[in-house]
Amino acid sequence: MFSSVVVWLLVQATLAYGQWISVTNGGPWGEWGYRQWCPPNTKARGFSLQVERPLGSNRDDTALNTIKLYCAPPSSRDTVETITSQEGNWGDWTSVSWCPSGNLISFALQVEPPQRKGDDTAANNIMMQCSDHTIIRGNGGPWGNYGSWSAICSNGICGIQTRVEGRQGRGDDTSLNDVKFGCC
Repeated sequence: MFSSVVVWLLVQATLAYGQWISVTNGGPWGEWGYRQWCPPNTKARGFSLQVERPLGSNRDDTALNTIKLYCAPPSSRDTVETITSQEGNWGDWTSVSWCPSGNLISFALQVEPPQRKGDDTAANNIMMQCSDHTIIRGNGGPWGNYGSWSAICSNGICGIQTRVEGRQGRGDDTSLNDVKFGCC
């Protein structure tokens, strides 16, 4: 009996590692960047955002440009490494939003739908859930609505991949459109 329970638990832990969680409301533009992972024995415990603030009428806004994860060992805010994927070109970095305890496990994305004849921004902000059930909301852009929550990475988040539209020259820039997170 004991050995079958141990084997079942090992299989469950293995199934969670390397799987990716996503949401259904991401923006449609850009290319998926590379996947990056936290170092071994660390998980994402916090995040910061690169955000272009509203520029005013008749200007090209992009809102959310980049998401950075802060990888740390359990029960610590001593960052071992920060990871990003594809990065945008505009905006300033927000302060780090940390889980009070535990690590990041799930997310919801705030996205402005395509404007047709207006200024598109795509992804604007993110909310993330910590393993202690705390919800942390980023300090992103003002446009769009939050979609449904992603599935939960039961052992925590330790990977990131983003979809970013590059510079459009005279065209409408959106920058970050979508994100996926890898499970530990």
